[in-house]
Amino acid sequence: MMRPRGVARLAMLAVFAAGPLIGHLELIDSAWSQPTRPAVRASPAAREQITLPRSRPAAARSHEAAAGEDADAVELPETFRELARGSGEPQVPGLTIVYLHPLGSPANANNWRNIIVHQTEGPAGSAKSMALGQAQNPTKRGVMLWVETDGTVYWATAETAIPTHGDGANRNDNKYIDNSKTYRSVIKTNSIGVEFVGNYPDVAKPATREQRQAWLMLVRFLQERYDIPTENIYAHNWIDFKDNRYCEGCELATLARKLAYQPGKRASGE
Repeated sequence: MMRPRGVARLAMLAVFAAGPLIGHLELIDSAWSQPTRPAVRASPAAREQITLPRSRPAAARSHEAAAGEDADAVELPETFRELARGSGEPQVPGLTIVYLHPLGSPANANNWRNIIVHQTEGPAGSAKSMALGQAQNPTKRGVMLWVETDGTVYWATAETAIPTHGDGANRNDNKYIDNSKTYRSVIKTNSIGVEFVGNYPDVAKPATREQRQAWLMLVRFLQERYDIPTENIYAHNWIDFKDNRYCEGCELATLARKLAYQPGKRASGE
């Protein structure tokens, strides 16, 4: 039979042994619970602003980190300008485009002056069906280009068609950018719409790494083809009053603006 002093000593050792384990479990629980905090629904003060919107605080970027912000801009081939301005179904290395309507000459396209980034509340795998629906009825509510979660781009309509997207550039509060240049000006008749699918059922879920990677190439392709400057790339939420639950297209539009791509220059800088 163990003496009382021995029992007490064993009890104390058990407490000390359990202490670090409990603390470790608390840290694990905290680490796992952090991404589910409502920080992704950033307050207006934490969202992007002005021409190159500032980054969100670290606490509000758990979704972005999970998506892999290490997407890199692939170096452009020497023939990029020729490819971007070609007709038919041009394919650029590093980008997969499925053409539901072949391209003509850029000179015969609509006078596209802007690019608007959208994110649809559609599930992964829905880009093809949505693009097919758009191809059958080009002017219905939708866009010219749809991007799947694996980065595949579906070019749905002719360059002369004008899909219905945006809400008429009705934002004039300068919340994200200077809306004096966009109010009632960046509209469907002069703006290419690019839609990224996959943020269902969580609208705050960002684009996948594959979508980001494709976007960095696609946006330069569109800029080169239609001579669109970087400052004319917009997120849906920057120019239209939209869903308050998230900032639609803001991360992608900011990413594109950071490229500062200049149409008309070869990859070599010539």
